[in-house]
Formats: sequence, C-alpha cells, structure tokens
Amino acid sequence: MASRPRFWLFKSEPSAYSFEELQRDGTTFWDGVRNYQARNLMRDQMRVGDGVLFYHSNAKPPGVVGLAEVCREAYPDPTQFEQGHPHQDPGSSPEDPRWLMVDVRAREALGRFVSLDELKADPQLAEMGVVRRGNRLSIQPVSPAEWRRVVALSKRKLSV
Repeated sequence: MASRPRFWLFKSEPSAYSFEELQRDGTTFWDGVRNYQARNLMRDQMRVGDGVLFYHSNAKPPGVVGLAEVCREAYPDPTQFEQGHPHQDPGSSPEDPRWLMVDVRAREALGRFVSLDELKADPQLAEMGVVRRGNRLSIQPVSPAEWRRVVALSKRKLSV
C-alpha cells in the first residue's frame, strides 16, 4: 500500500483570505471546497500535523507565501446548509453532508515569496501539481521532495 501524502498545497486568493490573516488568526477553518477530488483528499488522506504550503492564487504574481499545518481533520462544512450562503448546496443535508473542511494553523512565513514562475522554472518541480497546465484544484498533494525544494527556494537569494 502506498504511503499517503503528508504535505499539501492550499490555494487562497489573498483578497478572500491571506496568509497574513492566518498568521493573525493563528488557526482557521478551510471551508468552501466544492470539488469532489479535493473533498476526497481532505476526507481520506489529510491528517493532523500534515504540512501545508499556503499559496496565494489569483494574485500578481501568484505563489507560495507561507507554511501551515492541518490541525483538525475533515468535518462537515456548515456553509453547505446556510440559506443564501454562496457555498450553500441544497442537495446536501446535515444527515448526509456532501462537503467537508479541515482546520489549519499558521506555522511561519517563508524566507521569501516563491512565485509560480519560479516553481515552473525549477526542473525539480516539473511534476508538482500547481505547475502542470490545467490543474486547478484548490487543495493538492505535494511530495516530500517538492515540499523540501519549495522551502529551500524560499531561503535562496534571488539574483538581480
């Protein structure tokens, strides 16, 4: 049996929820995931203590800004039941919830921001989900080698 991923990349638009806000709050719930593949990853594979690369998407430029960790395993996302909420799902019920969320805790800001262009340019990250064309998942697995490489890139000075 293959070992489960222990590292993840979570995408968030900084205008919706930034890494700076997570640092201020300490922990937060990761609600609003409405993709079955991402939901299944949270439900079946994410565990407390798993590492998270916090990625600012829909930003100029997009990229990894910080490190976090899963601090509560998957549980029902209450926004699916909230009348009028943008994440409401009328087909889901409290007896049989369709959508889940996890809680995450801030660990630390990276030594420096690592842009998507920099990730794409690194041959060691060629298989990383976020650099592959068409991969739009908001939550995706990251291999231990990819995690180490992104952290290493964040510590390296950029040449001018």
